[in-house]
Amino acid sequence: MSYIKDLNNENNENIDKEINDEFLTSKFHFVDLAGSERLKKTKATGQQAKEGININKGLHVLGNVISSLVDKKKHIPYRDSKLTRILQDSLGGNSKTTMIACVSPSDYNFDESLNTIKYAANARKIQNKPIKNKDPMSNQIAQLRNRISELENDVR
Repeated sequence: MSYIKDLNNENNENIDKEINDEFLTSKFHFVDLAGSERLKKTKATGQQAKEGININKGLHVLGNVISSLVDKKKHIPYRDSKLTRILQDSLGGNSKTTMIACVSPSDYNFDESLNTIKYAANARKIQNKPIKNKDPMSNQIAQLRNRISELENDVR
């Protein structure tokens, strides 16, 4: 009988440990936004030109979302592209976001580099205040477990 009781105690302790542990979950989005694709510079045609146009559209929509967040507008156009839908909780949600801007020191790429710096400077103005999300019931569960322990000690 005591063997069974010990097994039950071990199981209860394991269950207690599992329930009392708080888990922190996170997402990690690593997105290479490429650069603006100037068709005159790249001289792309056909499928490459279409891809360049889509890249520019995605960057434009992302810029609109960033501007809307900075200006604290009521409507943020996340649905205008797949990229902004994916990044929605990273941009305006409960998160920390980092943008790394790569620029070229070449005179040939001056306009693109300047636009990239302006883009990143605007993104830097987004103000998020991330907080840890906790299950509202976890505090109550912990209090009830403490009360049960107190009552078990009183019975002994």
